[in-house]
Amino acid sequence: MERTVRVCAIGIVTLTLCAGTAIAQDSEWMRMQDGILFAEFDHQGGPRGGDEFVAPNWWMGMASRDTSHGRLTFTGMLSLDAATVGTNGYGEIFQAGEALNGKPLIDRQHPHDFFMQLAAIWRIPVTDDTGFTLAGGPVGEPALGPVAYMHRASAIDNPTAPLSHHTFDSTHIAFGVVTAAIDHGPITIEGSVFNGREPDQNRWDFDFGPLDSYSARIWYRPNSEWELQASSGRLTSPEQLEPGVNVVRSTASVQWTRKRGFDVTSVTAGVGVNHSDEATRAAFFAEGARHAGKTTIYGRFEALQAETALLQTGEVVEGPLASISDTVRAFTLGAVRDVWYWRGFEGGVGGDITVYGVPASLQQMYSSGPVSLHVFFRVRPPAGHMGRMLNMRMSQPMR
Repeated sequence: MERTVRVCAIGIVTLTLCAGTAIAQDSEWMRMQDGILFAEFDHQGGPRGGDEFVAPNWWMGMASRDTSHGRLTFTGMLSLDAATVGTNGYGEIFQAGEALNGKPLIDRQHPHDFFMQLAAIWRIPVTDDTGFTLAGGPVGEPALGPVAYMHRASAIDNPTAPLSHHTFDSTHIAFGVVTAAIDHGPITIEGSVFNGREPDQNRWDFDFGPLDSYSARIWYRPNSEWELQASSGRLTSPEQLEPGVNVVRSTASVQWTRKRGFDVTSVTAGVGVNHSDEATRAAFFAEGARHAGKTTIYGRFEALQAETALLQTGEVVEGPLASISDTVRAFTLGAVRDVWYWRGFEGGVGGDITVYGVPASLQQMYSSGPVSLHVFFRVRPPAGHMGRMLNMRMSQPMR
Protein backbone atom coordinates (compact mmCIF):
# COMPACT_ATOMS: atom_id res chain seq x y z
CA MET A 1 0.00 0.00 0.00
CA GLU A 2 1.46 3.32 -1.03
CA ARG A 3 1.31 6.16 1.47
CA THR A 4 1.25 9.81 0.42
CA VAL A 5 2.65 12.36 2.87
CA ARG A 6 2.17 16.12 2.52
CA VAL A 7 4.24 18.57 4.54
CA CYS A 8 4.16 22.33 4.82
CA ALA A 9 7.14 24.25 6.13
CA ILE A 10 7.24 27.12 8.53
CA GLY A 11 9.67 29.91 8.73
CA ILE A 12 12.83 30.63 6.85
CA VAL A 13 16.25 31.44 8.12
CA THR A 14 20.02 31.35 7.72
CA LEU A 15 23.56 30.58 8.51
CA THR A 16 26.78 31.92 7.16
CA LEU A 17 27.42 29.15 4.67
CA CYS A 18 23.86 27.85 4.34
CA ALA A 19 20.88 28.83 2.21
CA GLY A 20 18.11 27.35 0.08
CA THR A 21 15.85 24.39 0.77
CA ALA A 22 16.55 20.70 1.11
CA ILE A 23 14.27 17.90 2.26
CA ALA A 24 14.84 14.38 3.51
CA GLN A 25 12.45 11.68 4.70
CA ASP A 26 12.86 8.48 6.69
CA SER A 27 10.09 6.11 7.75
CA GLU A 28 8.44 8.63 10.11
CA TRP A 29 10.09 12.05 10.03
CA MET A 30 10.26 14.59 7.23
CA ARG A 31 13.02 17.18 7.47
CA MET A 32 13.59 20.46 5.66
CA GLN A 33 16.04 23.36 5.80
CA ASP A 34 16.30 26.79 4.21
CA GLY A 35 18.56 29.80 4.48
CA ILE A 36 20.53 32.56 2.83
CA LEU A 37 23.84 34.42 3.03
CA PHE A 38 24.59 37.87 1.64
CA ALA A 39 28.20 39.02 1.36
CA GLU A 40 27.65 42.68 0.55
CA PHE A 41 29.09 46.13 0.14
CA ASP A 42 26.68 48.56 1.83
CA HIS A 43 26.79 52.25 0.88
CA GLN A 44 24.42 54.56 2.74
CA GLY A 45 24.15 58.03 1.26
CA GLY A 46 24.09 61.48 2.82
CA PRO A 47 25.93 62.94 5.83
CA ARG A 48 24.60 60.21 8.14
CA GLY A 49 25.63 57.36 5.81
CA GLY A 50 28.88 55.51 5.15
CA ASP A 51 30.45 52.43 3.55
CA GLU A 52 31.04 48.94 4.94
CA PHE A 53 31.24 45.22 4.11
CA VAL A 54 28.79 42.99 6.01
CA ALA A 55 27.29 39.49 5.71
CA PRO A 56 23.67 39.20 6.94
CA ASN A 57 22.51 35.58 7.19
CA TRP A 58 19.83 33.16 8.43
CA TRP A 59 19.30 29.39 8.64
CA MET A 60 16.24 27.31 9.52
CA GLY A 61 15.61 23.62 10.06
CA MET A 62 12.34 21.73 10.46
CA ALA A 63 11.34 18.17 11.35
CA SER A 64 7.72 17.02 11.06
CA ARG A 65 5.82 13.76 11.44
CA ASP A 66 2.30 12.40 11.75
CA THR A 67 1.16 10.95 15.05
CA SER A 68 -2.03 9.21 16.09
CA HIS A 69 -3.26 12.59 17.43
CA GLY A 70 -2.17 14.95 14.64
CA ARG A 71 0.99 16.39 13.11
CA LEU A 72 3.96 17.33 15.30
CA THR A 73 6.60 19.74 14.04
CA PHE A 74 9.80 21.16 15.51
CA THR A 75 11.55 24.23 14.11
CA GLY A 76 14.84 25.95 14.79
CA MET A 77 16.10 29.22 13.34
CA LEU A 78 19.61 30.62 13.81
CA SER A 79 21.69 33.57 12.67
CA LEU A 80 25.36 34.49 12.91
CA ASP A 81 24.63 38.19 12.38
CA ALA A 82 26.35 39.13 15.63
CA ALA A 83 29.63 37.78 14.21
CA THR A 84 29.26 38.61 10.52
CA VAL A 85 27.47 41.97 10.85
CA GLY A 86 28.54 43.11 14.34
CA THR A 87 26.77 44.18 17.50
CA ASN A 88 25.80 47.51 15.94
CA GLY A 89 24.23 45.89 12.86
CA TYR A 90 24.50 47.25 9.34
CA GLY A 91 23.98 50.77 8.03
CA GLU A 92 20.47 51.81 6.98
CA ILE A 93 19.67 55.52 7.15
CA PHE A 94 16.36 56.49 8.79
CA GLN A 95 16.17 53.12 10.56
CA ALA A 96 15.50 53.21 14.31
CA GLY A 97 14.80 50.52 16.89
CA GLU A 98 16.42 48.74 19.87
CA ALA A 99 19.43 50.04 21.80
CA LEU A 100 23.20 49.70 22.02
CA ASN A 101 25.27 50.67 25.09
CA GLY A 102 22.34 52.53 26.60
CA LYS A 103 21.73 54.65 23.48
CA PRO A 104 19.14 54.31 20.71
CA LEU A 105 20.38 52.45 17.63
CA ILE A 106 19.89 55.03 14.86
CA ASP A 107 20.56 54.72 11.11
CA ARG A 108 21.42 51.05 11.54
CA GLN A 109 19.47 47.79 11.39
CA HIS A 110 20.21 45.70 14.47
CA PRO A 111 21.68 42.19 14.07
CA HIS A 112 19.43 39.21 14.71
CA ASP A 113 19.93 37.04 17.76
CA PHE A 114 21.69 33.69 17.35
CA PHE A 115 18.48 31.95 18.48
CA MET A 116 15.73 33.29 16.23
CA GLN A 117 13.27 30.43 16.72
CA LEU A 118 13.08 27.27 18.83
CA ALA A 119 9.50 26.07 18.69
CA ALA A 120 7.12 23.13 18.54
CA ILE A 121 3.83 23.05 16.60
CA TRP A 122 1.07 20.50 17.05
CA ARG A 123 -1.99 20.47 14.81
CA ILE A 124 -4.91 18.26 15.81
CA PRO A 125 -7.55 17.60 13.13
CA VAL A 126 -11.06 18.17 14.46
CA THR A 127 -13.00 17.49 11.25
CA ASP A 128 -12.00 17.14 7.61
CA ASP A 129 -12.10 20.96 7.26
CA THR A 130 -11.17 22.09 10.79
CA GLY A 131 -8.07 21.83 12.93
CA PHE A 132 -6.68 23.10 16.22
CA THR A 133 -3.01 24.17 16.41
CA LEU A 134 -0.94 24.81 19.51
CA ALA A 135 2.50 26.38 18.92
CA GLY A 136 5.17 27.90 21.10
CA GLY A 137 8.61 27.74 22.57
CA PRO A 138 11.42 29.67 24.25
CA VAL A 139 11.94 31.68 21.04
CA GLY A 140 9.30 32.28 18.41
CA GLU A 141 6.92 34.70 16.76
CA PRO A 142 3.47 35.66 18.06
CA ALA A 143 0.34 36.09 15.95
CA LEU A 144 0.96 39.71 15.03
CA GLY A 145 1.61 41.35 11.68
CA PRO A 146 2.19 39.96 8.21
CA VAL A 147 4.69 37.21 7.47
CA ALA A 148 8.09 38.52 8.64
CA TYR A 149 10.04 40.26 5.88
CA MET A 150 12.79 37.60 5.53
CA HIS A 151 10.14 34.93 4.86
CA ARG A 152 8.09 36.81 2.27
CA ALA A 153 8.32 35.72 -1.35
CA SER A 154 7.87 39.40 -2.27
CA ALA A 155 11.16 40.23 -0.52
CA ILE A 156 13.17 37.35 -1.98
CA ASP A 157 16.83 38.34 -2.50
CA ASN A 158 16.34 41.79 -0.91
CA PRO A 159 19.16 41.98 1.69
CA THR A 160 17.75 44.92 3.67
CA ALA A 161 15.14 45.10 6.41
CA PRO A 162 12.21 47.47 5.74
CA LEU A 163 12.33 50.84 7.48
CA SER A 164 8.85 49.90 8.74
CA HIS A 165 10.20 46.74 10.41
CA HIS A 166 9.31 48.08 13.88
CA THR A 167 5.76 48.80 12.78
CA PHE A 168 4.99 45.39 11.26
CA ASP A 169 7.17 42.48 12.32
CA SER A 170 9.73 43.39 15.00
CA THR A 171 8.11 40.77 17.27
CA HIS A 172 9.24 37.90 15.02
CA ILE A 173 11.83 37.12 17.70
CA ALA A 174 10.03 36.89 21.04
CA PHE A 175 11.77 35.16 23.93
CA GLY A 176 8.74 33.25 25.13
CA VAL A 177 5.53 32.74 23.15
CA VAL A 178 2.47 30.50 23.16
CA THR A 179 -0.04 30.56 20.29
CA ALA A 180 -3.35 28.76 19.75
CA ALA A 181 -5.12 28.69 16.39
CA ILE A 182 -8.28 27.36 14.80
CA ASP A 183 -8.35 26.81 11.05
CA HIS A 184 -11.53 26.13 9.10
CA GLY A 185 -11.38 26.09 5.32
CA PRO A 186 -9.84 29.38 4.11
CA ILE A 187 -9.97 31.07 7.54
CA THR A 188 -7.46 30.80 10.40
CA ILE A 189 -7.88 32.63 13.72
CA GLU A 190 -4.88 32.87 16.07
CA GLY A 191 -4.19 34.24 19.53
CA SER A 192 -0.86 34.60 21.37
CA VAL A 193 0.58 35.48 24.75
CA PHE A 194 4.25 36.41 24.64
CA ASN A 195 7.17 38.44 25.95
CA GLY A 196 6.94 41.65 23.94
CA ARG A 197 10.27 43.20 25.01
CA GLU A 198 12.93 43.76 22.37
CA PRO A 199 16.06 41.58 22.77
CA ASP A 200 19.09 43.21 24.38
CA GLN A 201 22.43 43.79 22.65
CA ASN A 202 23.87 40.42 23.73
CA ARG A 203 22.80 38.37 20.71
CA TRP A 204 24.08 34.99 21.92
CA ASP A 205 21.84 34.39 24.95
CA PHE A 206 18.14 34.18 25.85
CA ASP A 207 16.24 37.28 27.02
CA PHE A 208 13.31 35.74 28.83
CA GLY A 209 10.59 37.80 30.47
CA PRO A 210 6.98 37.49 31.61
CA LEU A 211 4.35 36.59 29.00
CA ASP A 212 2.45 39.83 29.60
CA SER A 213 1.86 40.86 25.97
CA TYR A 214 -0.94 39.47 23.81
CA SER A 215 -2.22 39.56 20.24
CA ALA A 216 -4.85 38.18 17.86
CA ARG A 217 -4.75 37.67 14.11
CA ILE A 218 -7.10 36.44 11.40
CA TRP A 219 -6.04 35.06 8.02
CA TYR A 220 -8.21 34.62 4.96
CA ARG A 221 -6.88 32.54 2.08
CA PRO A 222 -9.53 32.24 -0.67
CA ASN A 223 -7.18 30.26 -2.92
CA SER A 224 -3.55 29.18 -3.18
CA GLU A 225 -2.39 32.59 -4.47
CA TRP A 226 -4.08 35.16 -2.21
CA GLU A 227 -3.67 35.63 1.54
CA LEU A 228 -5.00 38.49 3.68
CA GLN A 229 -4.42 39.19 7.37
CA ALA A 230 -5.52 41.62 10.04
CA SER A 231 -4.02 41.66 13.52
CA SER A 232 -3.67 43.67 16.69
CA GLY A 233 -1.68 43.27 19.86
CA ARG A 234 -0.59 44.99 23.05
CA LEU A 235 3.17 45.06 23.67
CA THR A 236 4.16 45.63 27.28
CA SER A 237 7.20 47.92 27.57
CA PRO A 238 8.79 46.77 24.30
CA GLU A 239 11.62 49.34 24.18
CA GLN A 240 14.53 49.03 26.61
CA LEU A 241 15.04 52.81 26.78
CA GLU A 242 11.34 53.57 27.35
CA PRO A 243 10.33 51.40 30.31
CA GLY A 244 6.66 51.60 31.16
CA VAL A 245 5.65 52.80 27.68
CA ASN A 246 3.27 50.23 26.21
CA VAL A 247 2.38 49.99 22.52
CA VAL A 248 -0.79 48.86 20.78
CA ARG A 249 0.12 47.63 17.29
CA SER A 250 -2.45 47.04 14.54
CA THR A 251 -1.70 45.83 11.02
CA ALA A 252 -3.43 44.66 7.86
CA SER A 253 -1.83 43.20 4.75
CA VAL A 254 -2.56 41.42 1.50
CA GLN A 255 -0.23 39.10 -0.37
CA TRP A 256 -0.43 37.54 -3.82
CA THR A 257 2.03 34.83 -4.87
CA ARG A 258 2.08 32.74 -8.03
CA LYS A 259 4.44 29.78 -8.42
CA ARG A 260 5.25 28.05 -11.69
CA GLY A 261 7.79 25.37 -10.90
CA PHE A 262 10.75 27.25 -9.43
CA ASP A 263 9.59 30.58 -10.91
CA VAL A 264 7.88 32.82 -8.36
CA THR A 265 6.08 36.16 -8.64
CA SER A 266 4.85 37.83 -5.46
CA VAL A 267 3.48 41.18 -4.27
CA THR A 268 2.72 42.24 -0.68
CA ALA A 269 1.21 45.47 0.66
CA GLY A 270 0.52 46.42 4.25
CA VAL A 271 -0.48 49.23 6.57
CA GLY A 272 0.36 49.38 10.27
CA VAL A 273 -0.05 51.67 13.28
CA ASN A 274 1.85 51.85 16.58
CA HIS A 275 -0.09 53.68 19.27
CA SER A 276 1.27 54.60 22.71
CA ASP A 277 0.46 57.24 25.31
CA GLU A 278 3.15 59.45 23.75
CA ALA A 279 2.42 59.17 20.02
CA THR A 280 0.61 57.40 17.19
CA ARG A 281 2.67 56.57 14.11
CA ALA A 282 1.65 54.78 10.92
CA ALA A 283 3.54 53.11 8.08
CA PHE A 284 2.78 51.67 4.66
CA PHE A 285 4.79 49.37 2.44
CA ALA A 286 4.35 47.71 -0.95
CA GLU A 287 6.95 45.33 -2.33
CA GLY A 288 7.28 42.78 -5.09
CA ALA A 289 9.67 40.26 -6.59
CA ARG A 290 9.80 38.27 -9.79
CA HIS A 291 12.10 35.24 -9.96
CA ALA A 292 12.29 33.60 -13.39
CA GLY A 293 15.06 31.30 -14.52
CA LYS A 294 18.35 32.74 -13.32
CA THR A 295 17.13 36.29 -12.65
CA THR A 296 15.26 37.98 -9.80
CA ILE A 297 13.97 41.55 -9.93
CA TYR A 298 12.67 43.12 -6.71
CA GLY A 299 11.40 46.44 -5.43
CA ARG A 300 9.97 48.07 -2.32
CA PHE A 301 8.20 51.36 -1.55
CA GLU A 302 7.71 52.61 2.00
CA ALA A 303 6.17 55.65 3.65
CA LEU A 304 6.42 55.92 7.42
CA GLN A 305 5.93 58.52 10.11
CA ALA A 306 9.40 58.71 11.64
CA GLU A 307 10.28 59.83 15.17
CA THR A 308 11.62 63.23 14.17
CA ALA A 309 13.26 64.25 17.43
CA LEU A 310 14.90 60.83 17.86
CA LEU A 311 16.47 61.02 14.39
CA GLN A 312 17.53 64.63 14.92
CA THR A 313 19.18 64.19 18.32
CA GLY A 314 19.98 60.49 18.58
CA GLU A 315 18.37 60.54 22.03
CA VAL A 316 15.03 59.35 23.42
CA VAL A 317 12.95 62.44 24.14
CA GLU A 318 9.90 62.96 26.35
CA GLY A 319 7.04 65.41 26.43
CA PRO A 320 5.61 67.20 23.37
CA LEU A 321 8.71 66.51 21.25
CA ALA A 322 8.07 62.77 21.49
CA SER A 323 4.82 63.11 19.56
CA ILE A 324 6.32 64.90 16.54
CA SER A 325 6.35 62.78 13.37
CA ASP A 326 7.38 63.49 9.79
CA THR A 327 6.91 61.21 6.81
CA VAL A 328 9.97 59.56 5.27
CA ARG A 329 9.63 57.80 1.92
CA ALA A 330 11.97 55.23 0.40
CA PHE A 331 11.95 53.40 -2.93
CA THR A 332 14.28 50.46 -3.66
CA LEU A 333 14.85 48.66 -6.96
CA GLY A 334 17.26 45.75 -7.36
CA ALA A 335 18.13 42.59 -9.27
CA VAL A 336 20.09 39.35 -8.82
CA ARG A 337 21.53 37.06 -11.48
CA ASP A 338 22.51 33.47 -10.63
CA VAL A 339 26.01 32.85 -11.97
CA TRP A 340 27.33 29.87 -10.01
CA TYR A 341 25.96 26.39 -9.27
CA TRP A 342 27.54 23.61 -7.27
CA ARG A 343 25.67 20.48 -6.16
CA GLY A 344 22.43 22.43 -6.11
CA PHE A 345 23.84 25.50 -4.36
CA GLU A 346 23.05 28.76 -6.12
CA GLY A 347 25.35 31.76 -6.10
CA GLY A 348 24.07 35.06 -7.44
CA VAL A 349 25.51 38.52 -8.06
CA GLY A 350 23.15 41.40 -7.40
CA GLY A 351 22.65 44.96 -6.34
CA ASP A 352 20.04 47.57 -5.57
CA ILE A 353 19.61 51.31 -5.23
CA THR A 354 17.38 53.27 -2.83
CA VAL A 355 16.21 56.87 -3.18
CA TYR A 356 14.44 58.78 -0.42
CA GLY A 357 11.87 61.49 0.09
CA VAL A 358 13.19 63.47 3.07
CA PRO A 359 10.98 65.87 5.05
CA ALA A 360 12.29 69.39 5.55
CA SER A 361 12.78 68.78 9.29
CA LEU A 362 15.41 66.10 8.56
CA GLN A 363 17.19 67.49 5.51
CA GLN A 364 19.91 69.19 7.55
CA MET A 365 20.96 65.80 8.97
CA TYR A 366 20.38 63.62 5.88
CA SER A 367 20.42 66.05 2.90
CA SER A 368 17.46 66.54 0.58
CA GLY A 369 18.15 63.54 -1.65
CA PRO A 370 20.46 60.83 -0.27
CA VAL A 371 20.99 57.70 -2.38
CA SER A 372 21.98 54.31 -0.95
CA LEU A 373 23.09 51.14 -2.72
CA HIS A 374 24.16 47.54 -2.18
CA VAL A 375 26.35 45.25 -4.26
CA PHE A 376 26.38 41.65 -3.07
CA PHE A 377 27.01 37.97 -3.66
CA ARG A 378 24.16 35.75 -2.48
CA VAL A 379 24.28 32.00 -1.71
CA ARG A 380 21.35 29.60 -1.42
CA PRO A 381 21.47 25.79 -1.05
CA PRO A 382 19.49 23.28 -3.13
CA ALA A 383 15.79 24.07 -3.46
CA GLY A 384 14.47 20.51 -3.40
CA HIS A 385 11.41 19.24 -5.23
CA MET A 386 9.03 21.16 -2.91
CA GLY A 387 10.62 24.51 -3.69
CA ARG A 388 11.64 27.10 -1.10
CA MET A 389 10.12 27.83 2.29
CA LEU A 390 8.34 31.04 1.32
CA ASN A 391 5.48 32.89 3.04
CA MET A 392 5.67 30.66 6.13
CA ARG A 393 4.97 31.54 9.76
CA MET A 394 5.48 29.71 13.04
CA SER A 395 1.85 29.00 13.87
CA GLN A 396 0.83 28.08 10.33
CA PRO A 397 -1.51 25.05 10.43
CA MET A 398 0.44 21.93 9.40
CA ARG A 399 -2.23 20.07 7.45
